Amino acid sequence: MHVPDGFINAPLSAAAGVVAAGAVAVSLRGAHRELGGTSRAEGHGGERAAPLAGLVAAFIFAVQMLNFPVAAGTSGHLLGGALAAILVGPYTGVLCIAVVLLMQGILFADGGLTALGVNITVMGVVTVVVAYALFRGLVLVLPRTRRSVTVASFVAALVSVPAAAAAFTLVYAIGGTTDVPIGTVLTAMVGVHTLIGIGEAAITMLTVGAVVAVRPDLVYGARGLSTPLKLRVNGELVDAAPAVAPVARSPRKVWIGGLVSALVLAGFVSFYASASPDGLEKVAADQGIDKKVEEHAAAGSPLADYGVKGIEGVRLSGGLAGTIGVGATLAAGTGVFWLVRRRKAAAATAAQV
Repeated sequence: MHVPDGFINAPLSAAAGVVAAGAVAVSLRGAHRELGGTSRAEGHGGERAAPLAGLVAAFIFAVQMLNFPVAAGTSGHLLGGALAAILVGPYTGVLCIAVVLLMQGILFADGGLTALGVNITVMGVVTVVVAYALFRGLVLVLPRTRRSVTVASFVAALVSVPAAAAAFTLVYAIGGTTDVPIGTVLTAMVGVHTLIGIGEAAITMLTVGAVVAVRPDLVYGARGLSTPLKLRVNGELVDAAPAVAPVARSPRKVWIGGLVSALVLAGFVSFYASASPDGLEKVAADQGIDKKVEEHAAAGSPLADYGVKGIEGVRLSGGLAGTIGVGATLAAGTGVFWLVRRRKAAAATAAQV
């Protein structure tokens, strides 16, 4: 659902850029708390939270390269807002998607640069807010089990995609560059993205379920999942104190497994992704939204269109581009989250002085 340049007029693109910048600023402040740690050992947890969040951004970048068919002549790909919010928290999740979209726009000419604000707002903010609100609501009413977390992640991801499609339609109704029947566009966008949402939900559920199965302590949405042991004291049930303080285990195996998975998906599996246009591209072509589309400012990039210029083999070129993309996104994401963590630590030190 990457919106290219020329779909939305300049005034609304600028306004969306302001909204996106505000959302990123708020998320930077909120991420201070989310990156505070996954264990009671605040400092140690915070140190490992930044690379894990960077890994989530890199993994989403990789999976977004895997377009899957959803209907005749139409494909879809992961948006990732629900997955990021559940794994690392909603504020950090918005930052993850923003990093991914920035890397895609600058390096791979995917998603317009003037439309970056629209893309962050629609693909990042809307999906994260809708998905995480629904996820938290479901977790509160469902039994406190790992299965409930995976079920809630499925539903949240499923709903977040058509919600983003509806948000794009609203943006286009306000500042679209062509005169098209908005009702028809809304029906087409929500319809095809509901199908894409099923794929998004399956990917999100499988990924969250896999991490929850081995390290539930690393999943932000699964924090507090375990129910404390109850003891009856003087006729009343009270929480029993843990006999031994929890030991913070290194997430190195999870991190390595996630990175290897991302590299394999982007460097090899992406070659077999569907070549059909995605949901937005298909609707845009059918409804005439793309009449004023503009050439991407980074069209001359050595990695434009997810290939390395100068390398003739399609498989090798695409694989190298995907691998470079994973590495760049991992480095950028980890750097951003490390800086957020450093600011949190510095603020805490200053407060103690």
